[in-house]
Amino acid sequence: MAFFKDFKAFLMKGDIINLATAVIVGGAFGKIVTSFTNDILMPPIGMLLGDVNFTDLKLVLKEATTNAAGEAIPAVTINYGSFIQVIIDFIIIGFCIFMVLKAYEKTKKKEEEAPAPPAGPTQEELLAEIRDLLKK
Repeated sequence: MAFFKDFKAFLMKGDIINLATAVIVGGAFGKIVTSFTNDILMPPIGMLLGDVNFTDLKLVLKEATTNAAGEAIPAVTINYGSFIQVIIDFIIIGFCIFMVLKAYEKTKKKEEEAPAPPAGPTQEELLAEIRDLLKK
């Protein structure tokens, strides 16, 4: 029973909940970026390059054929167009994470630069004050 109690305490820590939230939001953000790349960014780029659909860009290593039984054997291809889209997704996500971390670092610097509250008198100052009071 102690194991389950410890496990429940572990799950209820704020860090785990924050991590789970970040993973869910990150997954959704990845889908948004993929849609942005596939549906908004790449079509105009393909149009500028001569009506090219990047998902159709591939290097055919072996053409599709049919065997003696009449079954179709698919072509062997290297789909570099899809790879280019994934690289663009990665760059966009990396840039967004960079911007978030940059903003986070700025808030941390402001916290560090905040002046420390004035400390009370030092031990030497207290001793000097006591000495002066005793002299009177």
